[in-house]
Amino acid sequence: MWEIDKSDLPDFCSKPTLVLGCGNTLFGDDGFGCAVIDHIQDHYVVPDDVCLCDTGTGVRKLLFTLCLSPVRPARIVIVDAIDAGRVPGEVFEINPADIPVAKQDDFSLHQLPTSNLLRELQQSCAIEVRVLACQTGPLPEQVQAGLSEAVSSAVPRAAEWLVREYFPSNTALRHQPAGCL
Repeated sequence: MWEIDKSDLPDFCSKPTLVLGCGNTLFGDDGFGCAVIDHIQDHYVVPDDVCLCDTGTGVRKLLFTLCLSPVRPARIVIVDAIDAGRVPGEVFEINPADIPVAKQDDFSLHQLPTSNLLRELQQSCAIEVRVLACQTGPLPEQVQAGLSEAVSSAVPRAAEWLVREYFPSNTALRHQPAGCL
């Protein structure tokens, strides 16, 4: 029988924790997930057992690969922007199974079947799946890069949540932001 060497697989398959920053940086607040990944990479030391990926709008292909892979992470954390009718910039968790049917088409993981793939990974592959979301402001109708002030201020809060949850307690800031002692 054919055996796969774990070292031949990409990090997103073989590391225990996979954090996926999703969104389109060319459409305002939709780029939130990508901005969180950038913030963590710029400010924290990422542990060896965590894989950070800025998937942009390509998360579906990566999730499909994970469904087919013989080796998978123990947990996947999706970081994305969503319009859930909350206050812009609010950061909150959503269970993939709890995404309301009326909101599935609004979920900026770039629609179905992405939410179905998350449920498949959770139910059939026994992977812990968590979604950390940020409420967007109005998304632009035309290309417009950059986050709104409310969503931009949520980026460090989301990064801190991820670090608190998944990085060892001795992980320190890579460098201190200006004005900090």
